[in-house]
Amino acid sequence: MRKLQIDDCGAMRIAIQQEIGRSEESRYDHRLHGLLLLAAGHSCREVAELFGEDETTVQRWVHRFEEGGLQALRESRRPGRPRSLDPAQWQELEGHLQKSPQDLGLSAEVWDGVGLSEHLQRHFNVQLGVRQCQRIFRQMGLRAQVSHGRLPADGREERVTPQGA
Repeated sequence: MRKLQIDDCGAMRIAIQQEIGRSEESRYDHRLHGLLLLAAGHSCREVAELFGEDETTVQRWVHRFEEGGLQALRESRRPGRPRSLDPAQWQELEGHLQKSPQDLGLSAEVWDGVGLSEHLQRHFNVQLGVRQCQRIFRQMGLRAQVSHGRLPADGREERVTPQGA
C-alpha cells in the first residue's frame, strides 16, 4: 500500500490548527488526543512537534490533568487575542516566505522577525512584534538561524532562510 500524502501540507496544517482553535470543544478534544499520545509513550516534545504546540503548553495540559482530571482540560475563558491573519493570508504569507525578502522589496537578505514584521505591515496592514513574527516562523515549520547584534534586548534573533536558497 502506498503512503498517502496531503498536497500543500504546510497550509493544510495551519488551516487545521485554526479550525481546532475555533471552538472550546475542539480545543478540549485536541488536549485529549495529546494526552493519549503521552499515555502511549510519546514525550511532551514529540507531542508538541506533532500538534504544532509549544512544549510548555503540552506540559501544562499534563499538570492540569494531574491536578483536576478531565474537567481541568476544559477551559472557561480563552486568553489572548485572535489571530491577525486569516487562512488565505497565512497561505499567501507562506508563499512569500519561500522568496527572499529582497524579492518583496525589503533590504534584508534573509527573513528575520524584524523583516517579517515590516512585510506584514506593508502587505497585510497587520502590525506584529518581532517575537510574534518569530512564532510565525516556528508555526510554519521554517528553519531558523541565530543572528547576533540586531536586537538590543538579548542580542539574538531568529532568522529564516528561504528553502532553496
